[in-house]
Amino acid sequence: MNTPGQQARVQGTRHSGNWAPLGLAAPAALLLILLYVIPIICLVLLSFTDYELGALEMRWIGWNNFARITQDAVFLRSIHNTLLYVALVIPTSVVLGLVFAMLIHSRRATRSLYEVIYFLPVTSTLIAMATVWQFLLHPKLGPVNQFLQQFGLTSQAFITDPNWVLPTLAMIGAWQIVGFNMILFLAGLSNIPRELYDAAAVDGANGWLDRFTRITWPQLGPTTLFVVITTCITAFKVFDTVATLTQGRGESEVLLYAIYLEGFQYFKMGYASALTLVFLAFILVCAVWQMRHWDRKVHYA
Repeated sequence: MNTPGQQARVQGTRHSGNWAPLGLAAPAALLLILLYVIPIICLVLLSFTDYELGALEMRWIGWNNFARITQDAVFLRSIHNTLLYVALVIPTSVVLGLVFAMLIHSRRATRSLYEVIYFLPVTSTLIAMATVWQFLLHPKLGPVNQFLQQFGLTSQAFITDPNWVLPTLAMIGAWQIVGFNMILFLAGLSNIPRELYDAAAVDGANGWLDRFTRITWPQLGPTTLFVVITTCITAFKVFDTVATLTQGRGESEVLLYAIYLEGFQYFKMGYASALTLVFLAFILVCAVWQMRHWDRKVHYA
């Protein structure tokens, strides 16, 4: 039978054991609060004010910033351009990532080489690479237009022509993302059991199209869902190429660049905060819709 002193020590040990996990998690939780929760709270509060960067005073103006958004022609145009950019980047980068993954998946000797080559754009600094693209697409000196002229085609101002600028930015964005998507698809392909292909061959599915539609594509469902969501978020965050190549000229205004101009060029931090909340809402709604719409159609092994 335990004495009262022993019982007290046991209870103290139990209480300290309960607090130990919280103590270990506290530094990470505090860091998350400082880096994410507090900035979001400040963002929400600023969106209801007329605060200007550097000002000593600010007024509470309620929903005026959000009402202004509905009448801001530049921001509405940036929403349209961003959605069009996302619509171009997602299918291009996802399809090419899957195609490249399937082409190099069965390779043995040169697989690592191709993985490095396709993944290099992901690791490169996009601002530096944007300067390279600016030279490649130059209407007079660029190799791309010189190549077109070899076939009798006229040179195009890919970066300044309003008809070409957004597809060009989308092409550059897809070029950077496709290597990352390829690596994800390679991981998904590696997890497909070989026995499924052997069983399909016994049932008569010998063609590559039959194997792809009946086995590969359904088994890649979870990977594809993850790739689409991450690509969508990355595409919505387009900023570097616009800031470096076009500065928002022509038809290249996008959401993040419009927010940057309002906050750090015009110093309208209250209005920029409201725009940022709208931007976050776009990403959240897009991700939730994709999860709810596609998750039921995904086959989880």
